[in-house]
Parts: sequence; structure tokens; C-alpha cells
Amino acid sequence: MDHEWNDGQPIYRQLRDRVVAMILDGVLKEGDPLPSVRTVAAEYRVNPLTVLKGYQQLVDEGLVETRRGRGMFINAGARVLLLQGERQRFLGEEWPRIYATIQRLGLTPEQLLNGPHHSSSTAAPSSEPAESKTLDDAVPEKER
Repeated sequence: MDHEWNDGQPIYRQLRDRVVAMILDGVLKEGDPLPSVRTVAAEYRVNPLTVLKGYQQLVDEGLVETRRGRGMFINAGARVLLLQGERQRFLGEEWPRIYATIQRLGLTPEQLLNGPHHSSSTAAPSSEPAESKTLDDAVPEKER
């Protein structure tokens, strides 16, 4: 896990999100134990109650279970549950903004699939003739 925290979200929520990412990435699998609250608190220099609050969110969401005297463990089906929720969140919240940007920029499916590394396919066709400009054209004459 990353040791840096951002100011845009409470630390307990960032901690929860990091555990979720580890589950989605397959770093933590069903049945795996979570690191102890004390270990995480010491390693990341945060209050143990902050770690516990982040872990409790995972329990409340049904992703993690507490086994008395043994710790917290990833529940069976946690990854599938997370994938469903994350897909719905992405399609409902993020995709509309991304799609609007794609439309605004006039990007084609080929450009999106090829990415920025294929510069020849990323130049949008223009209806106006291209002007031949040099660096001198951009600098006012009195500054040359």
C-alpha cells in the first residue's frame, strides 16, 4: 500500500479504498487475513482507531469478517461483489463525464484504442487549410 495520504478524503476512507483496490487487483484473496490494526497503524503512522474505522467499513459492506481472537479476513465472494459495485459506480458516475469528453474532442474508437502513442492517427482532420507557422510567428516582432 502507498504510504501517502491526500487531503481530499478522510484517512480511514483512503485506507478502505486501498484494501478494496488490493482485493480487486488480486493482492488480497478470499480467506486472506487483513494486516492487524496495530501493524497498519504503526506502519502508516496513523491512529489505530482510524484503521479500525476503515476496517469496520469493510465489515459493514460484507467484504470482510471478524473472527474473534484471530483477526479480520476477506469474505468469500468479496471480489465479485466489489466488481459489481465498482462497475455500476463507473458506469453511473465516471463514464458519462468520460463519454462527454470523447464527444467534445471528436475522438474515434481507433484513436481511443491506439492511445497517445500513435500520433499519426490522433490528428483530427481539419476543415480549414493548415497554416504554416514558425516560432517567429508566435513571438511579437518587437521582442525578436
